[in-house]
Amino acid sequence: MSDLDLVERLRAAITEVPDFPREGVLFRDLTTLFSRGDVFKAAIDTLAAAHRTEGIDQIVAVESRGFIIGGALAYAMEVGFVPVRKKGKLPRRTLSVSYTLEYGEDVLEIHADAFRKGERVLVVDDLLATGGTAAATVSLVEQLGGVVVGIDFLVELEALGGAQQLGGRPHVSLIRF
Repeated sequence: MSDLDLVERLRAAITEVPDFPREGVLFRDLTTLFSRGDVFKAAIDTLAAAHRTEGIDQIVAVESRGFIIGGALAYAMEVGFVPVRKKGKLPRRTLSVSYTLEYGEDVLEIHADAFRKGERVLVVDDLLATGGTAAATVSLVEQLGGVVVGIDFLVELEALGGAQQLGGRPHVSLIRF
């Protein structure tokens, strides 16, 4: 399957929901993509292939839809999976960072012993919008001594400029709107 065919299949599997979560927003619902096993598998296989030779040790993914992609990708690549969660959801000692969202502010946390210093980490989330969540996750990984070798998204909303928040780090977005 060509990259163009994959993009067309992914686009067709995403449901657009107007005026959610507020009026004037066109929400791209990826849950319909996840429910299409063939399309979801093609997306995960494509992301895995993009990083096969990079020596990834851990996939770090962001709550909650990032877990869907990150877990599948970690399995496909036979590497570890580390969750980044909202404040108060992790049971052991954590490192936290505040960040700005499209609709406000929030705090993300990671276990302080999530991986060893120097491990090569791929950060994964479902969608890149303003870049705040991804930048905060990268900050957590780097504070723990991880080496971010890439950042992957299924969807990138280019008009919101999130890629500029990634500090020039390489990133992969399968679909760009």
